[in-house]
Amino acid sequence: MTAMPDVLEHVEQAQAHELDQPYLLIIWNDPVNLMSYVSYVFRSYFGYSESKAEKLMMQVHQEGRSVVATGNREKIEADVSAMHGFGLWATLTKGDSA
Repeated sequence: MTAMPDVLEHVEQAQAHELDQPYLLIIWNDPVNLMSYVSYVFRSYFGYSESKAEKLMMQVHQEGRSVVATGNREKIEADVSAMHGFGLWATLTKGDSA
């Protein structure tokens, strides 16, 4: 029965590691929203400067997507929901552990 505490410790460590990993908010290009609107959303919701908002918007437009924010899962889930409220296509994914 000494294996059980080892298993529990391993599970707890894995859960703690997962909580430490940041989540990424990805905004995807779409054929509906104007570039100026996407930039406006980035400025008004995230408080980004005009130059940062424009840079992220151009990345979405030219590359098809951009990582717009990082944070814990709850924060990024709320951000995804807010982006959907603005009519933007947004998803979240786990960040790199590297």
